[in-house]
Amino acid sequence: MVRDGARSGEHKYLAVRAFLADLVTSELAVGDAIPSERSLTEKFGVSRMTVRQAIDALVTEGVLERAQGRGTFVAPPRADFEMRLTTFGEEARRRGLTPGAQVLEAATVPAPPHVAEALDREAGDPVHHVVRLRTADGAPMSIEDSWIPADLVPDLLDDGVPESLYAALRARDLHPTWGEETITAADGTPDELRRLEMRGTQAVMRTVHRTFGGDAALLYSRTCYRGDRYSVFVPLREARPTLVPRHRPADDGTGKPEHPVQPGRIPEGSPR
Repeated sequence: MVRDGARSGEHKYLAVRAFLADLVTSELAVGDAIPSERSLTEKFGVSRMTVRQAIDALVTEGVLERAQGRGTFVAPPRADFEMRLTTFGEEARRRGLTPGAQVLEAATVPAPPHVAEALDREAGDPVHHVVRLRTADGAPMSIEDSWIPADLVPDLLDDGVPESLYAALRARDLHPTWGEETITAADGTPDELRRLEMRGTQAVMRTVHRTFGGDAALLYSRTCYRGDRYSVFVPLREARPTLVPRHRPADDGTGKPEHPVQPGRIPEGSPR
């Protein structure tokens, strides 16, 4: 039965989308097929184009996924991580997921030029290099490539790779206090797609991240995330007025400002 919202003028594709979303949350499980396009066109009395528009919206949202030649199925849930100064493991546990890691590489090596620049070191200075495949509930989520200055934590790898690099830093009184991150979208390399078990799509999200403790660079990382299993949640707030420092007025030689500036006013000619 078509929902009342469709009869009251709601856009037809939204009625189909809502019906499918209800199916996913109340009846279907991950991997189950949704009703065929033909059955949906008959049920709602709409065109196949309208049905595809509704399905496309849920595919874009990560609720459904298409398998070429097989149909459309309920997709595994995405890991929706908030941008904050935490580790992958900490964020996964916050979302009720079980984090895991497979160490792909771990060694103390001379810093390549771009790594040395990011960590405020000289090229060739020793750095700990760790590459890990990160998982959530056993599913591969990202490939994390990290560097830490060896002079800060000489014994970091003595007993193998720590479960948490941040925790290892904190244990040595090197507390991450702030960071910066750049996010881009790209196609994954064949090796990345294989390790991440990606099929049917090549979209990945790449981040370049630096973590600081005060003025000291503690960690530099480059990470490749699955585009079909990972989304980023960025909390936003209302913009606040920009504080503009008052310019010191010119002194005309009398010891008094030539043009006194009233408190709270932005002097003429100042940036706005």
